[in-house]
Amino acid sequence: MGISPEPAAAAGSAAAPGGMNRRRTIAIAVIAGLVVLAVVVAAFLLNRPRTETAAPVETSAPAPETTPPVTPEPTPTPTPDPPPTALNILLIGSDSRVNDRAVAASGGTSDQRGDALVFVHLPADRQSVYGISLMRDLWVDIPGYGGGKVNAGLELGGVPLMTQTVEALLGQHIDHTVMADFQGFAAMTDALGGVDVDIKRPFQGTIDDFVNFPPGVNRLNGSQALAFVRERKAFADGDYQRVRNQQTFIKALMAKMAAEGGLSDRNTVKQLVATVLPHVTVDPGLTVETLERLAFSLRSTAPGSGVFFTLPTAGVGTTTSGQSVIWQNPAATAAVSAALSSGTLADYVAANGLQNGN
Repeated sequence: MGISPEPAAAAGSAAAPGGMNRRRTIAIAVIAGLVVLAVVVAAFLLNRPRTETAAPVETSAPAPETTPPVTPEPTPTPTPDPPPTALNILLIGSDSRVNDRAVAASGGTSDQRGDALVFVHLPADRQSVYGISLMRDLWVDIPGYGGGKVNAGLELGGVPLMTQTVEALLGQHIDHTVMADFQGFAAMTDALGGVDVDIKRPFQGTIDDFVNFPPGVNRLNGSQALAFVRERKAFADGDYQRVRNQQTFIKALMAKMAAEGGLSDRNTVKQLVATVLPHVTVDPGLTVETLERLAFSLRSTAPGSGVFFTLPTAGVGTTTSGQSVIWQNPAATAAVSAALSSGTLADYVAANGLQNGN
């Protein structure tokens, strides 16, 4: 089912404040961050030198030996790679520019917030991939600063503090952090020829081209995909539905890559890399060797096995200082933390009916 763009706003209408536009656009950045690992891994594997085996050369029969043959030394048995362990990756979506990203990566303060946050968990058996979205206004304890919205960690102390804040919230060590901006998102979607998204909750967009999203499967190009994952004012529950739409698009994007070999074609990969990587900052530990091991460990992960859900909350409220926030659900957060620690997140997902990304 197609997309029907509505007429643009009339000339002379008031433009949204800059801060509001920034908040609307920040949230989609994490999607580029989520696929960047796959893009980087594919780029490495597709561009690594190939070892060609030369055809055997025919030779004349060997002359009779006049000396005893030398017994070759036995070839040492290679040491196998250790089995994969569970891995946690924090994806941060930010409106950061290149210079701002450098400041944030070093732990400095800057005028940016992590307004899209996804905690990605890869279990040791690599049979699935879990993405846990964190609401940007979730009220948490920021180490060294006290209570605050979770997304303020990036502004106050850069990537290190943002990482520490999520670690404290979930009681989990984060192995790697990836921060991305949204500027390459539309071009990446277009490079894949658009993405088919099954829209369960139709809506009329309220920003940019005021795109109409009817129910059913919609082929979204880059600009339409941006509108889809940015929208929040069209929904009574605002950011909650926006997060669900982001998760829907992520799964659709990953499904297309898996089904159509989006990361097996060298030209497509090169285009994706050129589009995404200039907008991404990774921690120093995410080296080529680390990516190679990660790619190898995911070799048996079935396509479409990703599960995405939002960390349960206790609803919206207002602090004593007048801030509009989302309250934590301590019992639910503790249950997620325990499932992560014990390697039973699949059981938690099944018990709470989260297979479809609720």
